[in-house]
Amino acid sequence: MTPQVLFYIIIAILLIDFAIDKLISYLNARHFDDAIPEELIDVYSEKEYLKSQAYKKENYQFSLFKSIFTILLTLAFFLFKGFAWVDAIARSYSSNEVIIGLIFFGIIMIASDILNTPFSYYHNFVIEEKYGFNKSSKRLFVIDKLKGLILSAAIGGGILALIIWFYQITGSSFWIYTWIFIGLFTIFITLFYSTLIVPIFNKQSPLEDGELKDAIFNFSNKTGFKLDNIYVIDGSKRSTKANAYFSGFGARKRIVLYDTLINDLNTDEIVAVLAHEIGHYKKKHVFINMLLSLIVTGITLFIFSLLIDNALLSSALSVDNPSFHIGLITFGILYSPISELTGIVMNVISRKFEYQADDFAKNKFDGAALISSLKKLSKNSLSNLTPHKTNVFVHYSHPTLLQRVRNLNS
Repeated sequence: MTPQVLFYIIIAILLIDFAIDKLISYLNARHFDDAIPEELIDVYSEKEYLKSQAYKKENYQFSLFKSIFTILLTLAFFLFKGFAWVDAIARSYSSNEVIIGLIFFGIIMIASDILNTPFSYYHNFVIEEKYGFNKSSKRLFVIDKLKGLILSAAIGGGILALIIWFYQITGSSFWIYTWIFIGLFTIFITLFYSTLIVPIFNKQSPLEDGELKDAIFNFSNKTGFKLDNIYVIDGSKRSTKANAYFSGFGARKRIVLYDTLINDLNTDEIVAVLAHEIGHYKKKHVFINMLLSLIVTGITLFIFSLLIDNALLSSALSVDNPSFHIGLITFGILYSPISELTGIVMNVISRKFEYQADDFAKNKFDGAALISSLKKLSKNSLSNLTPHKTNVFVHYSHPTLLQRVRNLNS
């Protein structure tokens, strides 16, 4: 195979991926005006449903414009040998491959963020603002951007430097050391995400004593779920949308409630949501997802190790000097169809786990309270109640609201 043929394959993959994604989005958009299923008729009033339809359509149009802009810019970057140009800039500053790789990806990351910031700003301060979701200030938006860049540079840059270093000293065996490191890092983040990363962006406070705290502890004790504390996060300073999550395992377990969730739901509904999260823990979904992710990562790294020494990967992007960072870019695109397939499989498994966690909440607490909470959360976020089945199959990690309600009522 010649570099030119491989280049055309890369362009074809980019275009086919774009076409499939937009086709699925189009099919999904055709169902925005569908009638609400009978089981969900109480979610929206007529006025609220019209508002949700308008919100979905505006987001669809915005996403379509952004996608077209991105694919055209990406194609131009490939056609005009943008990677070779960035590689030349990086090499003008150093001869060390680790430093070159960091500069290379640093330039791409900063350029990408500059191009994406106007879209992010418009989405937050125009669309989300228009429908009453945005609570972030422009100052907070800028601060979040800066914090995100610093965090990405520190963590992402550190990981990248270590992986390139592994490659420099071990050659094609680098995948083994990288796999071990990613496994350890994943465990570390799972354990300490809420205590190290979240506080950079949000304030977390222990849930105050009262009816809600007593109800949560009573349920956790009843199910044998050892819980030291429950935390409340100030999500309302950015958005009105509600959420709750569970992180860690063993002695590092932590349940975090968004303050918006506490405002939107009553005590039984909140406990039902947490019962669902505890169900994930009891069914060992956290561990299984982590294990599956590591297996997929290991297979991907192994395949990459078989191809990284092939100069064709760099030549396809018109780069004269074969390198780890250029090989990573080319391989990432060539491997993307497989990544899409593994992503679909992971979503299928995730949806199955969601049903199991719902069943746990129904059997151990109250299915009606969980249904009520899911409906309120969908209403308050103007969720799509009638998504196309193809979109659900490819992109949804959770079953639709209708599917969950029918399962809980069965």
